[in-house]
Amino acid sequence: MSINILPEVSEIKDEIIASRRDFHKYPELGFKEHHTAKVIAEKLKSYGIDVNTGIGKTGVIGDLQCKKGRKTIALRADMDALPIQETGDVTFKSENEGVMHACGHDGHMAMLLGAAKILSQNKDNLKGNIRFIFQPAEEGYGGARYMIADGCLKNVAEIYGMHLWNYQPYGEIGVMSGSVMAAADIFDITIKGIGGHGAAPQGTVDAIVTASILIMNLQTK
Repeated sequence: MSINILPEVSEIKDEIIASRRDFHKYPELGFKEHHTAKVIAEKLKSYGIDVNTGIGKTGVIGDLQCKKGRKTIALRADMDALPIQETGDVTFKSENEGVMHACGHDGHMAMLLGAAKILSQNKDNLKGNIRFIFQPAEEGYGGARYMIADGCLKNVAEIYGMHLWNYQPYGEIGVMSGSVMAAADIFDITIKGIGGHGAAPQGTVDAIVTASILIMNLQTK
């Protein structure tokens, strides 16, 4: 049986917006999302969802158990902000010096809380259990690894996540098969040169020139 949840979503639109702005106002860095986790846990509990905190250090898991539930599907959002000073002038500007939600995680959390509320109101019509995963430290700190080690994916058949994208037209969702949205990573490259006299560059290997060629080629591939 299909369920039309659009009227319910419209009813909590302002609540989702307010939640996103509250998260934006009080951003926290990876593994320091203590206030954020507390807010999330309290909201999930108010929806009648079973809550576990301290998963993967500061992560939160909410489990919606349904009578018809045979398998569990997980929905995931990230929680952490970035070490960036916000210079804007909005009413919900970051109040934490040098920390800002500049990658949309405030929106991700607000959307997932909205989904949790709607799904909890319709749990009798669901044919599976839902796990809401709020992951800390996505920005390069390995928060997912810690949550998985703590069992966040135990008995989970499928998991879904999404990311805000300012180039996506308003009211549309972008979906594609295969890999999408490249990850950032950190690695070291060692270039070894050979020193020599400035008057005889032909007898040297200039590591700076080599590095420049490498950068230009990597950047254009």
